[in-house]
Amino acid sequence: MSRIYCHYLTSPCGSLLLCEYDKRLCLCNWVNDTSVPPSEYAGVAYILKLQPVFILERTAFLADVERQLTAYFRGELTEFSVPLYVAGTYFRVSVWNALRTIPYGETISYATLALRIGRSNAFRAVGQACHTNPISIILPCHRVIGSTGMLTGYGGGLRIKEYLLALERQYKAN
Repeated sequence: MSRIYCHYLTSPCGSLLLCEYDKRLCLCNWVNDTSVPPSEYAGVAYILKLQPVFILERTAFLADVERQLTAYFRGELTEFSVPLYVAGTYFRVSVWNALRTIPYGETISYATLALRIGRSNAFRAVGQACHTNPISIILPCHRVIGSTGMLTGYGGGLRIKEYLLALERQYKAN
């Protein structure tokens, strides 16, 4: 059986569930209730296609992820150095990898992201891949917006998306 270590992090705009598999981050997602067991959130077992045992433990690895996220929220970190474990279809993984190319404090449209991965007509599918992004913030799907410049859906909710974009604009300007 695979072991997935989990830790809840309280951020300035909500709680995050951080999960580690094989010393790599496999989940960083927004949660509403930290009393709910990690196995109930975000389909970690589905994402990994494993039958994991979930262990609530703040490992040294998860403590480092927490340190980096805390520095991000303070405006002290603009790029993460966290090893990731992402599992999904080829298309979704290509979208998630392309998210890392969006510079801190900048936004692009779903259509532009579709162009970046060589699938110009797949902007709706790009939106769905962003919606299922298992590693929020570090794979910055919050930086992807509608073609008109309007904020569109975000797994953590539009309030959190607005917060993250405002945070990055504030610190990028300094």
